[in-house]
Amino acid sequence: MDQKQDVLRLPAERLYEHELEALKQADKDTLPSGWKLSPKSVLTFITGGKAGGIDITPKYIGNRRLVEMAIATLLTDRALMLIGEPGTAKSWLSENLTAAIHGDSSKVIQGTAGTSEEHIRYSWNYAMLLAQGPSDQALIKSPIFRAMESGGITRFEEISRCASEVQDALISILSEKTLSIPELDRELSAARGFSVIATANTRDRGVNEMSAALKRRFNIIVLPAPSDIDTEVGIVRKRVGEISANYELNASPPDDDAVLKVVTIFRELRNGMTVDSKNKVKPPSGVISTAEAISLLTGSMALAASFGNGTITDEDVAAGLQGAIVKDEEKDRLVWKEYLENVMKKRGSSWRSLYNACSEMNG
Repeated sequence: MDQKQDVLRLPAERLYEHELEALKQADKDTLPSGWKLSPKSVLTFITGGKAGGIDITPKYIGNRRLVEMAIATLLTDRALMLIGEPGTAKSWLSENLTAAIHGDSSKVIQGTAGTSEEHIRYSWNYAMLLAQGPSDQALIKSPIFRAMESGGITRFEEISRCASEVQDALISILSEKTLSIPELDRELSAARGFSVIATANTRDRGVNEMSAALKRRFNIIVLPAPSDIDTEVGIVRKRVGEISANYELNASPPDDDAVLKVVTIFRELRNGMTVDSKNKVKPPSGVISTAEAISLLTGSMALAASFGNGTITDEDVAAGLQGAIVKDEEKDRLVWKEYLENVMKKRGSSWRSLYNACSEMNG
Protein backbone atom coordinates (compact mmCIF):
# COMPACT_ATOMS: atom_id res chain seq x y z
CA MET A 1 0.00 0.00 0.00
CA ASP A 2 1.17 3.55 -0.74
CA GLN A 3 2.63 4.92 2.49
CA LYS A 4 1.00 8.26 1.76
CA GLN A 5 -2.40 6.69 2.39
CA ASP A 6 -1.44 5.42 5.86
CA VAL A 7 -1.42 8.77 7.66
CA LEU A 8 -4.26 11.10 8.50
CA ARG A 9 -2.48 14.29 7.48
CA LEU A 10 0.60 14.65 5.32
CA PRO A 11 3.03 17.53 5.81
CA ALA A 12 3.15 19.97 2.90
CA GLU A 13 6.53 18.69 1.66
CA ARG A 14 5.04 15.22 1.17
CA LEU A 15 1.58 16.27 0.06
CA TYR A 16 3.05 18.37 -2.76
CA GLU A 17 6.21 16.35 -3.29
CA HIS A 18 5.75 16.08 -7.08
CA GLU A 19 5.23 19.85 -7.39
CA LEU A 20 8.35 20.63 -5.34
CA GLU A 21 10.40 18.22 -7.44
CA ALA A 22 9.10 19.77 -10.68
CA LEU A 23 9.98 23.24 -9.42
CA LYS A 24 13.43 22.06 -8.37
CA GLN A 25 14.12 20.55 -11.79
CA ALA A 26 12.93 23.67 -13.61
CA ASP A 27 14.65 26.15 -11.28
CA LYS A 28 17.42 28.08 -13.08
CA ASP A 29 17.89 30.88 -10.55
CA THR A 30 20.56 31.07 -7.86
CA LEU A 31 19.57 29.41 -4.60
CA PRO A 32 20.13 31.34 -1.37
CA SER A 33 22.25 29.52 1.22
CA GLY A 34 20.28 26.67 2.81
CA TRP A 35 17.29 27.02 0.44
CA LYS A 36 15.88 24.18 -1.67
CA LEU A 37 14.29 26.56 -4.21
CA SER A 38 14.92 30.08 -5.46
CA PRO A 39 12.64 32.88 -4.23
CA LYS A 40 10.74 32.97 -7.56
CA SER A 41 10.11 29.23 -7.42
CA VAL A 42 8.92 29.50 -3.81
CA LEU A 43 6.48 32.19 -4.96
CA THR A 44 5.22 29.93 -7.76
CA PHE A 45 4.73 27.09 -5.26
CA ILE A 46 2.66 29.32 -2.98
CA THR A 47 0.63 31.27 -5.55
CA GLY A 48 0.43 28.69 -8.36
CA GLY A 49 1.71 28.41 -11.91
CA LYS A 50 3.63 25.96 -14.11
CA ALA A 51 6.94 24.10 -13.77
CA GLY A 52 8.16 21.87 -16.57
CA GLY A 53 4.64 21.11 -17.76
CA ILE A 54 3.40 20.35 -14.21
CA ASP A 55 0.54 22.42 -12.81
CA ILE A 56 1.47 24.04 -9.50
CA THR A 57 -1.67 24.49 -7.43
CA PRO A 58 -2.06 27.74 -5.46
CA LYS A 59 -1.62 27.16 -1.74
CA TYR A 60 -2.56 30.70 -0.72
CA ILE A 61 -5.27 32.67 -2.45
CA GLY A 62 -4.83 36.31 -1.60
CA ASN A 63 -2.56 39.30 -2.08
CA ARG A 64 0.49 38.14 -4.07
CA ARG A 65 2.55 41.07 -2.82
CA LEU A 66 2.18 39.90 0.78
CA VAL A 67 3.65 36.53 -0.18
CA GLU A 68 6.55 38.25 -1.95
CA MET A 69 7.20 40.31 1.19
CA ALA A 70 7.15 37.17 3.34
CA ILE A 71 9.66 35.40 1.09
CA ALA A 72 11.91 38.48 0.93
CA THR A 73 11.92 38.69 4.74
CA LEU A 74 13.26 35.14 4.99
CA LEU A 75 16.18 36.13 2.74
CA THR A 76 17.36 38.53 5.44
CA ASP A 77 18.38 38.10 9.06
CA ARG A 78 14.87 39.03 10.19
CA ALA A 79 12.31 36.55 11.42
CA LEU A 80 8.78 36.60 9.97
CA MET A 81 5.50 37.02 11.81
CA LEU A 82 2.14 36.39 10.16
CA ILE A 83 -0.78 38.05 11.94
CA GLY A 84 -4.47 37.78 11.14
CA GLU A 85 -7.97 36.81 12.12
CA PRO A 86 -8.72 33.10 12.64
CA GLY A 87 -9.05 31.38 9.28
CA THR A 88 -6.76 33.70 7.29
CA ALA A 89 -4.41 30.78 6.46
CA LYS A 90 -1.52 31.91 8.68
CA SER A 91 -0.48 28.38 9.66
CA TRP A 92 -1.10 27.03 6.16
CA LEU A 93 1.09 29.73 4.60
CA SER A 94 3.75 29.21 7.25
CA GLU A 95 3.84 25.47 6.63
CA ASN A 96 4.02 25.77 2.86
CA LEU A 97 6.70 28.47 2.93
CA THR A 98 8.79 26.24 5.18
CA ALA A 99 8.22 23.19 2.98
CA ALA A 100 9.30 25.04 -0.16
CA ILE A 101 12.32 26.77 1.34
CA HIS A 102 13.70 24.09 3.65
CA GLY A 103 11.91 20.87 2.66
CA ASP A 104 10.95 20.10 6.28
CA SER A 105 8.01 21.81 7.98
CA SER A 106 8.05 19.55 11.07
CA LYS A 107 10.08 21.79 13.40
CA VAL A 108 7.09 23.33 15.20
CA ILE A 109 6.51 24.96 18.57
CA GLN A 110 2.83 25.25 19.48
CA GLY A 111 2.30 28.26 21.69
CA THR A 112 0.07 27.65 24.72
CA ALA A 113 -0.20 28.84 28.29
CA GLY A 114 1.93 25.80 29.18
CA THR A 115 4.78 26.53 26.75
CA SER A 116 8.01 27.03 28.71
CA GLU A 117 11.43 28.46 27.93
CA GLU A 118 12.69 24.88 27.63
CA HIS A 119 10.42 24.37 24.62
CA ILE A 120 12.25 27.25 22.92
CA ARG A 121 15.82 26.49 23.98
CA TYR A 122 16.51 22.94 25.16
CA SER A 123 15.80 20.58 28.04
CA TRP A 124 17.39 17.50 29.60
CA ASN A 125 16.79 13.79 29.98
CA TYR A 126 16.89 14.00 33.77
CA ALA A 127 17.63 10.31 34.33
CA MET A 128 20.78 10.63 32.18
CA LEU A 129 21.56 14.02 33.67
CA LEU A 130 21.57 12.58 37.21
CA ALA A 131 23.53 9.51 36.14
CA GLN A 132 26.33 11.15 34.15
CA GLY A 133 25.92 14.91 34.40
CA PRO A 134 25.41 17.34 31.51
CA SER A 135 26.25 15.73 28.17
CA ASP A 136 25.21 15.78 24.53
CA GLN A 137 23.43 12.49 25.09
CA ALA A 138 21.31 13.95 27.90
CA LEU A 139 20.48 17.12 25.94
CA ILE A 140 16.96 17.29 24.42
CA LYS A 141 16.99 19.70 21.49
CA SER A 142 14.07 22.02 20.85
CA PRO A 143 12.74 22.60 17.31
CA ILE A 144 14.63 25.92 17.28
CA PHE A 145 17.85 24.18 18.39
CA ARG A 146 17.49 21.66 15.54
CA ALA A 147 16.70 24.38 13.00
CA MET A 148 19.79 26.35 14.06
CA GLU A 149 21.95 23.24 13.60
CA SER A 150 20.59 22.44 10.14
CA GLY A 151 19.99 25.94 8.81
CA GLY A 152 16.26 25.29 8.75
CA ILE A 153 13.08 27.12 9.69
CA THR A 154 11.11 26.74 12.91
CA ARG A 155 7.40 27.47 12.91
CA PHE A 156 6.17 29.08 16.13
CA GLU A 157 2.37 28.79 16.12
CA GLU A 158 0.19 31.17 18.17
CA ILE A 159 3.16 32.87 19.80
CA SER A 160 0.95 35.31 21.72
CA ARG A 161 -0.52 32.39 23.65
CA CYS A 162 2.81 32.02 25.48
CA ALA A 163 3.70 33.97 28.60
CA SER A 164 5.63 37.16 27.81
CA GLU A 165 8.78 35.99 29.64
CA VAL A 166 8.75 32.80 27.53
CA GLN A 167 8.40 34.79 24.32
CA ASP A 168 11.40 36.89 25.32
CA ALA A 169 13.63 33.80 25.32
CA LEU A 170 13.63 34.34 21.55
CA ILE A 171 15.20 37.79 21.69
CA SER A 172 18.84 36.75 22.02
CA ILE A 173 18.40 33.87 19.57
CA LEU A 174 16.95 36.15 16.89
CA SER A 175 19.45 38.95 17.60
CA GLU A 176 22.70 37.05 17.96
CA LYS A 177 21.77 33.89 16.02
CA THR A 178 23.40 31.92 18.82
CA LEU A 179 22.09 29.75 21.63
CA SER A 180 24.12 29.57 24.82
CA ILE A 181 24.42 26.18 26.56
CA PRO A 182 26.23 27.09 29.79
CA GLU A 183 25.93 23.56 31.23
CA LEU A 184 28.18 22.33 28.39
CA ASP A 185 30.26 25.53 28.30
CA ARG A 186 29.57 26.24 24.64
CA GLU A 187 27.38 28.13 22.22
CA LEU A 188 25.47 26.94 19.19
CA SER A 189 25.75 29.26 16.18
CA ALA A 190 22.95 29.10 13.64
CA ALA A 191 23.78 27.71 10.21
CA ARG A 192 22.90 29.82 7.17
CA GLY A 193 19.23 29.56 6.26
CA PHE A 194 18.00 29.52 9.86
CA SER A 195 14.89 31.55 10.58
CA VAL A 196 11.64 31.57 12.52
CA ILE A 197 8.12 32.01 11.17
CA ALA A 198 5.70 32.94 13.94
CA THR A 199 1.93 33.26 13.73
CA ALA A 200 -0.35 35.31 15.96
CA ASN A 201 -4.10 35.62 16.15
CA THR A 202 -5.56 39.14 16.27
CA ARG A 203 -8.26 37.79 18.58
CA ASP A 204 -5.50 37.09 21.13
CA ARG A 205 -4.36 40.71 21.47
CA GLY A 206 -3.97 41.51 25.11
CA VAL A 207 -3.61 37.84 26.11
CA ASN A 208 0.18 38.03 26.34
CA GLU A 209 1.32 41.23 24.72
CA MET A 210 4.65 40.92 22.90
CA SER A 211 7.45 43.16 24.11
CA ALA A 212 8.68 45.94 21.83
CA ALA A 213 12.14 44.33 21.88
CA LEU A 214 10.78 41.07 20.48
CA LYS A 215 8.56 42.79 17.90
CA ARG A 216 11.64 44.55 16.53
CA ARG A 217 13.17 41.15 15.69
CA PHE A 218 10.28 40.32 13.35
CA ASN A 219 8.99 41.65 10.08
CA ILE A 220 5.25 41.62 10.65
CA ILE A 221 2.81 40.89 7.82
CA VAL A 222 -0.92 41.14 8.41
CA LEU A 223 -2.95 38.62 6.42
CA PRO A 224 -6.43 40.02 5.71
CA ALA A 225 -9.65 38.05 5.65
CA PRO A 226 -10.85 37.31 2.09
CA SER A 227 -11.80 40.68 0.65
CA ASP A 228 -14.84 39.58 -1.34
CA ILE A 229 -17.28 36.72 -1.37
CA ASP A 230 -16.01 35.22 -4.64
CA THR A 231 -12.49 34.91 -3.25
CA GLU A 232 -13.76 33.26 -0.07
CA VAL A 233 -15.96 30.85 -2.04
CA GLY A 234 -12.91 29.86 -4.10
CA ILE A 235 -10.79 29.26 -1.01
CA VAL A 236 -13.49 27.18 0.67
CA ARG A 237 -14.18 25.08 -2.43
CA LYS A 238 -10.48 24.37 -2.99
CA ARG A 239 -9.67 23.41 0.60
CA VAL A 240 -12.79 21.27 1.04
CA GLY A 241 -11.77 19.32 -2.07
CA GLU A 242 -8.21 18.79 -0.78
CA ILE A 243 -9.21 17.81 2.75
CA SER A 244 -12.04 15.49 1.73
CA ALA A 245 -9.74 13.72 -0.76
CA ASN A 246 -7.20 13.16 2.03
CA TYR A 247 -9.90 11.73 4.31
CA GLU A 248 -11.21 9.55 1.45
CA LEU A 249 -14.81 10.58 2.09
CA ASN A 250 -17.17 8.69 -0.19
CA ALA A 251 -19.33 11.70 -0.92
CA SER A 252 -19.70 14.23 -3.69
CA PRO A 253 -18.19 17.66 -3.00
CA PRO A 254 -20.72 20.34 -2.05
CA ASP A 255 -22.24 22.04 -5.07
CA ASP A 256 -21.60 25.71 -5.79
CA ASP A 257 -24.96 26.73 -4.31
CA ALA A 258 -24.21 25.07 -0.95
CA VAL A 259 -20.74 26.66 -0.74
CA LEU A 260 -22.13 30.10 -1.64
CA LYS A 261 -24.87 29.87 0.99
CA VAL A 262 -22.50 28.81 3.77
CA VAL A 263 -19.98 31.53 2.89
CA THR A 264 -22.76 34.13 2.68
CA ILE A 265 -24.06 33.18 6.14
CA PHE A 266 -20.57 33.25 7.64
CA ARG A 267 -19.65 36.60 6.10
CA GLU A 268 -22.87 38.20 7.30
CA LEU A 269 -22.53 36.90 10.85
CA ARG A 270 -18.84 37.84 10.91
CA ASN A 271 -19.36 41.36 9.54
CA GLY A 272 -22.59 42.12 11.38
CA MET A 273 -24.27 43.13 8.13
CA THR A 274 -26.06 41.41 5.25
CA VAL A 275 -24.10 41.24 1.98
CA ASP A 276 -26.36 43.90 0.43
CA SER A 277 -25.58 46.19 3.41
CA LYS A 278 -29.30 46.73 4.03
CA ASN A 279 -29.68 45.01 7.40
CA LYS A 280 -27.58 44.74 10.53
CA VAL A 281 -26.96 41.25 11.94
CA LYS A 282 -26.05 40.27 15.50
CA PRO A 283 -22.77 38.30 15.54
CA PRO A 284 -22.49 35.11 17.62
CA SER A 285 -19.99 34.72 20.44
CA GLY A 286 -17.62 32.40 18.59
CA VAL A 287 -15.25 32.77 15.63
CA ILE A 288 -17.01 32.56 12.26
CA SER A 289 -13.98 32.14 10.02
CA THR A 290 -13.20 30.75 6.59
CA ALA A 291 -11.56 27.79 8.32
CA GLU A 292 -14.85 27.08 10.14
CA ALA A 293 -16.72 27.11 6.81
CA ILE A 294 -14.24 24.59 5.39
CA SER A 295 -14.62 22.35 8.44
CA LEU A 296 -18.42 22.62 8.30
CA LEU A 297 -18.64 21.50 4.67
CA THR A 298 -16.11 18.70 5.17
CA GLY A 299 -18.22 17.49 8.10
CA SER A 300 -21.33 17.68 5.92
CA MET A 301 -19.60 15.41 3.40
CA ALA A 302 -18.85 12.93 6.19
CA LEU A 303 -22.53 12.96 7.23
CA ALA A 304 -23.67 12.42 3.64
CA ALA A 305 -21.17 9.60 3.12
CA SER A 306 -21.95 7.78 6.37
CA PHE A 307 -25.69 8.29 6.80
CA GLY A 308 -26.97 9.42 3.40
CA ASN A 309 -26.52 8.59 -0.25
CA GLY A 310 -23.23 10.47 -0.66
CA THR A 311 -24.82 13.75 -1.76
CA ILE A 312 -24.89 16.63 0.72
CA THR A 313 -28.41 17.68 1.72
CA ASP A 314 -29.66 20.86 3.38
CA GLU A 315 -30.11 18.80 6.57
CA ASP A 316 -26.39 17.95 6.52
CA VAL A 317 -25.45 21.62 6.06
CA ALA A 318 -27.93 22.70 8.76
CA ALA A 319 -26.34 20.32 11.27
CA GLY A 320 -22.94 21.82 10.52
CA LEU A 321 -24.22 25.38 10.81
CA GLN A 322 -25.80 24.64 14.17
CA GLY A 323 -22.53 23.31 15.54
CA ALA A 324 -20.41 26.10 14.08
CA ILE A 325 -22.59 29.02 15.15
CA VAL A 326 -24.23 27.95 18.44
CA LYS A 327 -21.19 27.77 20.73
CA ASP A 328 -22.83 29.52 23.67
CA GLU A 329 -26.14 27.71 24.09
CA GLU A 330 -28.05 30.57 25.70
CA LYS A 331 -26.83 33.56 23.68
CA ASP A 332 -25.99 32.06 20.30
CA ARG A 333 -29.21 30.10 19.91
CA LEU A 334 -31.15 33.39 20.06
CA VAL A 335 -28.72 35.11 17.68
CA TRP A 336 -29.04 32.24 15.19
CA LYS A 337 -32.84 32.19 15.50
CA GLU A 338 -33.01 35.93 14.86
CA TYR A 339 -30.83 35.56 11.76
CA LEU A 340 -32.99 32.71 10.48
CA GLU A 341 -36.22 34.69 10.90
CA ASN A 342 -35.03 38.14 9.86
CA VAL A 343 -32.61 37.26 7.06
CA MET A 344 -32.73 33.71 5.75
CA LYS A 345 -36.51 33.30 5.82
CA LYS A 346 -36.94 36.41 3.67
CA ARG A 347 -34.62 35.21 0.91
CA GLY A 348 -37.30 33.29 -0.95
CA SER A 349 -37.76 29.80 -2.34
CA SER A 350 -34.10 29.07 -3.13
CA TRP A 351 -33.29 29.30 0.60
CA ARG A 352 -36.53 27.74 1.90
CA SER A 353 -35.26 24.17 2.30
CA LEU A 354 -32.12 25.24 4.17
CA TYR A 355 -34.15 27.61 6.33
CA ASN A 356 -36.56 24.83 7.30
CA ALA A 357 -33.71 22.44 8.13
CA CYS A 358 -31.91 25.08 10.23
CA SER A 359 -35.08 26.08 12.08
CA GLU A 360 -35.85 22.46 12.94
CA MET A 361 -32.27 21.89 14.14
CA ASN A 362 -32.29 25.06 16.28
CA GLY A 363 -35.53 24.05 17.94
